[in-house]
Amino acid sequence: MKDLSQALPDAYSPQYVEAAWYPWWEKQGFFSPEYGRKSISEPNPKGKFVMVIPPPNVTGSLHLGHALTNAIEDSLTRYNRMKGLTTLWVPGCDHAGIATQVVVEKRLMRDEGKTRHDLGREKFIEKVWEWKNKSGDRIYNQLKRIGSSYDWTRVAFTMDPKLCTAVTEAFVRLHEMGDIYRSSRLDILLFPGYEEKIEFGVLHKFAYKVEGSDEEIVVATTRIETMLGDVAVAVHPKDERYKHLHGKFVVHPFAKSRKVPIICDDFVEMEFGTGAVKITPAHDPNDYEVGVRHKLPFITIFNDDGFVIGDYGEFTGMKRFHARKLMLQRLTELGFFRETVNHPMVIPFCNRSKDVIEPMIKPQWYVKCGDMAKKAEEAVRSGELKIIPEYNTKTWYHWMNGIMDWCVSRQLWWGHRIPAYYITFNDSSIPAGSSDDEKYWVVARSPAEALNKASERFQVPDSGLFPFSVMGWPENTPDVLEFYPNTLLETGHDIIFFWVARMVFFGQRLLGKLPFKEVFLHPMVRDAHGRKMSKSLGNVIDPMDVITGITLEALHEQLYTSNLDPKEIDKAKAGQKQDYPNGIPECGTDALRFGLCAHITQARDCNLDIQRIQGYRFFCNKLWNATKFALLYFAGDEKFSTDITLYGTESPMDLWMLSRLAAVAEACNQGFAAYDFMQTTKATYNYWMYDLCDVYLETLKPIFQNGTDDQKSAARKTLFLCLDYGLRLISPFMPFITEELWQRLPRSDKVASVCVAAYPGKKPSWRSEEVENEVEFMQKAAKIVRSARSDYNLPNKTKTEAYVVCTSNQSNDILKKYSLALSTLSYSNIHFEAPTAGCAILTVSGDCEVHLLLKGLIEADKEIAKLEKKKAGLEQTVTKLQQSMAANDYETKVPADVREANSEKLAQSSSEIQRIISAVETLKLM
Repeated sequence: MKDLSQALPDAYSPQYVEAAWYPWWEKQGFFSPEYGRKSISEPNPKGKFVMVIPPPNVTGSLHLGHALTNAIEDSLTRYNRMKGLTTLWVPGCDHAGIATQVVVEKRLMRDEGKTRHDLGREKFIEKVWEWKNKSGDRIYNQLKRIGSSYDWTRVAFTMDPKLCTAVTEAFVRLHEMGDIYRSSRLDILLFPGYEEKIEFGVLHKFAYKVEGSDEEIVVATTRIETMLGDVAVAVHPKDERYKHLHGKFVVHPFAKSRKVPIICDDFVEMEFGTGAVKITPAHDPNDYEVGVRHKLPFITIFNDDGFVIGDYGEFTGMKRFHARKLMLQRLTELGFFRETVNHPMVIPFCNRSKDVIEPMIKPQWYVKCGDMAKKAEEAVRSGELKIIPEYNTKTWYHWMNGIMDWCVSRQLWWGHRIPAYYITFNDSSIPAGSSDDEKYWVVARSPAEALNKASERFQVPDSGLFPFSVMGWPENTPDVLEFYPNTLLETGHDIIFFWVARMVFFGQRLLGKLPFKEVFLHPMVRDAHGRKMSKSLGNVIDPMDVITGITLEALHEQLYTSNLDPKEIDKAKAGQKQDYPNGIPECGTDALRFGLCAHITQARDCNLDIQRIQGYRFFCNKLWNATKFALLYFAGDEKFSTDITLYGTESPMDLWMLSRLAAVAEACNQGFAAYDFMQTTKATYNYWMYDLCDVYLETLKPIFQNGTDDQKSAARKTLFLCLDYGLRLISPFMPFITEELWQRLPRSDKVASVCVAAYPGKKPSWRSEEVENEVEFMQKAAKIVRSARSDYNLPNKTKTEAYVVCTSNQSNDILKKYSLALSTLSYSNIHFEAPTAGCAILTVSGDCEVHLLLKGLIEADKEIAKLEKKKAGLEQTVTKLQQSMAANDYETKVPADVREANSEKLAQSSSEIQRIISAVETLKLM
C-alpha cells in the first residue's frame, strides 16, 4: 500500500496521487467478483452487476472515444461494487482483422519494402502477432492508467484459443441449424493503388453495333473497363426508340463469341442519357439485381488483385485502370467511342487502405438474419431488453425491419478462419465440384470431423459472441452459469447494429437468452467545434496526453509516427496549432474521467472542450485543499464513524450541511439508476464547490476559534461525515484522488479501500427543506453584501458594519438564527438595530434590507471617478455588441456559440452598468 505516513503535500499533483494506487487495488483483488466471498456461486442478496468491455481494436492506442466509454463504464462498475453487488467487468481487445492487417501491411512496405505476399501467410501472421503483442499491451496499460477497474484475471483477446473455440462452435451450430449458408453474391474487394493519376468523375459514351444491321445503341459508363463483363443492354419497355430492337443482340467488340441481348427492364430511366444501359451483373450492385431478374450470366473480369482475367486478348493480365486507358484508345480506333463528359460522382474508397473499392461476385458465407431480427425486435418491444436513451429504439427497429442476410466471409489473412472445408476427390471417376456449390463444402470443428462429414455425405465474427465466449462458452463453465446473461451493455450508439444487435442475435439463438438486460448507448465525442474526430484535422487526442500534458511540438511529432498520409500532415498540424496553441496542460486521470462524464447528455453527440477538462483539474485542486484544510480540525487520536445519530448539539449550519449531504446522496443514486451522468457529476461538483468549500468550511472557522467544546465536537462529527460521504459519492468518477484523501480520514472502520466502501444511500432523516430554504435566504443576503463590497473595492480583510432592517419577523428571525454564518460569509459585523448615517441600502427581498456602512471606509469622490470610468468602458462594450447583433446577416453568418456568448456578455455588461449607477448615487450622498 502507498506510504501514508507523510503529510499531504501542499499542492495537488495528479502524478503524485496516481502513482501507486492501481497496482495495490489489483493486488488486493478488489476488482474480482470473488472479493469478500467464499466462491462466485455464493448467493448475494444485493444481486450482480456484469458487463463486458466493448473491446478496443488492437491496432494502436486509445483515443478520447475509448476514454469516454471507460469513464462511463468504470463509474457504473465502481458504483455497483460500492453498493455491495457482486461485480464483474471483463476486459479484452479485438483483433480488428481489416484494420490490423492494413496497419501491418503498411509498416511492412515502409520498413522492408515488401507485401504480405512476399512473406507468405505464415510469416505474415507472425508479423501481425508481433504487432499485437506490442500494441495490445500498450492498450491494457492505458486502460489501467485511466483507472478502469477490470478483473484482469479474466482478460480476453478475440484470437485467444478459448474465443477461437467459441467462434468455431458457433459457426458449426448455426450451420447445422440452417442459419449459415454459402452463396455467390456481389461483394466488394480492395485493390492496391497506382503510382500514376487515374481520371474519375467523367462519363464515357460508346456504341454497341446491333447484330446484323448498321444500327447502334450508345451506352455510357464511368467505369469503361467493366464493359468486358457486359452481358446485356437494357432499355425501358415503353421507350419507343428501341421497341423494334426488343429481343435482338448487339456485338461485343472484344468478346466476339458472346451473345449480348437487348432486354427490357423498368429500372431504366428513359430520360437519362440515351435511355440504354449496359448491364454488368458481376461488377455493379444495380446490374446485379437486373441479372438476377433476367437470369443473365455473371462474368467476373478481375481477379482478387485487380488484374483482368478471361480471354480478352491484350487486356488480359492488365491492371484494371491500365486496361481502362487502353480500352478507350482501342474503342476510338474501332470507331465505337463517342464522347467523354463531366459527371460528378462518389468514388468508393476504403477508409483504411485508401484503395478504390471494386464490386465483384464472390462465393461467400451468409447468416440468415430474418428470424433472429424478429426475436430481437420483439425483445425490445416487450420490454425484456431496454435500450437507453429510448430514442435509440427507432434505430433498432429500423435495422431489424427488412434486414438483409449478413455476409461473414473475410478476404483476410489475419483473423478467424471459417471452419468450412472444400471437398475434393482422389478418384478421377467422381466429377469435381464447384467451390460455388455448397454441397461440396462441409462445416466442422476439426479436419477429422470434416472428413467424417464428407464421407457420410458423398467467420462468424467473434464480437457477436463476446458476452458469453469470454465466460468460457461453449463449455458450461462456472462463469457462464454465474455471469451470463450480463447486466448491461454500454457502448456508442454508432454500433447499435454492427455489434449490439449481433450479440442479441447469437445470445438468443445459441443460448436461448438475451446477452444482457439493458443497453446504454452514449453519444459520440466530437471536438469543441462539433467536428468529428479525425487524424487529418489534427483533433484526435490520446487520453494519455490529456492526463500527463503535452507540448504543441510533441503533438506535431506524433503525426509523423502515425499512419497519416504525408500529404495530410500539414493540415493536421494547422488544426493542432489552432486548437492547442500552447499544447495540452496536465489534467490528470480524475479530471479527464469526471469531465468526460459531465459532458454526457441525452444528445447523440457531445462536444468536448479540453479547456473544460482543465477546469476539472482545478476542481481536483479544490478537493485537495479543502480536505487538507479540514483535516487540521481533527486533532489527537479520535476516530469517527459514519453510523451516527443526531444528538441535538448540532448548530443550524451543521443541520444545513447534513441536509445538503442527504440531498446530494439522493441525487447521485437517482442519477446512476437513470444513467444520468450529468446529474450525478453536477450534484457532486456543486456539493464540494459551493456547499462544502464556499459555505460550510467558511462558517466553521469562527466555531473552531471561539466555539464551545460541544459546538466543536458536533462540528467535527458533521465535518467528518461531509468528507467521508463526499469522497465516496464522487469516487466512481475520481478514484485516485478520493482514495488518497479518504485513506487519511480519521476513520474508525476497517474498510480497506474507498473502492469497496459502501456507497452512501438515502438519509431522509437528515433532509430538511425548511433549513435549506432558510440558509438560501441567508446566503442571498451575504452575496448581496459581498457584491456591494466588491463594487466599492473593499478588501476582505476590511470588516464592514451591516444593519439588518426587516419589516417581517420571519425574515428577521432567519437572519438572526444564522447571524454568525452571515457575518462570516459577508465579511461584516451584523447588527439588528437602527442603522447609522452613511450607509448604502441593499435590498434582499421585499421585506428585508441590509444597510452597509461605508462612511469612513472609502473616499467618495475617488470611488465615483473609478466607477464612472468603468461604466464608460462597459457602455462602449454594450454599444459594440448591440451594433454587431443588429446586423442583417448576424443570425445567418455568426456561429450559434458566438451568438450565445455575445448575448450573455451583453446581459452581464448591462446589469453591471445598472449596479454602478446605483453605487454612484449612494456615494453622492456620502
